[in-house]
Amino acid sequence: MQFLKVIFEIGPLIVFFGVNAYTQDIFMATGFFMAATIVALSGTWLLFRKVAAMPLITAVFVMIFGGLTLFLANDTFIKLKPTIVNLLFAAILLGGLSMDRLWLKMVFAEAFQLDSEGWRKLTIRWGGFFIFLALLNEIVWRNFSTDFWVSFKVFGIMPLTFVFAAAQFPILQRHQIEEPAQPESDSTV
Repeated sequence: MQFLKVIFEIGPLIVFFGVNAYTQDIFMATGFFMAATIVALSGTWLLFRKVAAMPLITAVFVMIFGGLTLFLANDTFIKLKPTIVNLLFAAILLGGLSMDRLWLKMVFAEAFQLDSEGWRKLTIRWGGFFIFLALLNEIVWRNFSTDFWVSFKVFGIMPLTFVFAAAQFPILQRHQIEEPAQPESDSTV
């Protein structure tokens, strides 16, 4: 089931890349991206009866910026979407941290049991990483071709995110809260 979640999350991006590579038309790719995003959210809901916050927020921005891209025939909007989404995630995480709210813990509490220091460190790191991704997106879309930018979204940002996430495993291990041992039942009566 975890594999399906990943497919639903990265599927629309792969569709975006594939359509753009095949047609060399960012506007057609944007339309397919929007449609694939709706299909992915619907599939997630049908299979799991819930949609995680990040894909939902991202989908809203895909619809808004994709719609502006198509309506105004201006690809700047779809190129700005990753910058704005990443800055929004950074603001939510780091702003929440400044108010003693660990939003990352709320999202991932089922997956990881960490102490408060671990959640704080992870929040700071992910907040910084989202800022880095926003800046990187700005550099790439402003200085390279549209085709390069589309390829970079798939073959640059996704691998960077996976490498960054993997690099967080030492913190996860160091700050993991151990489950209390279950008392053994005495079967001799």
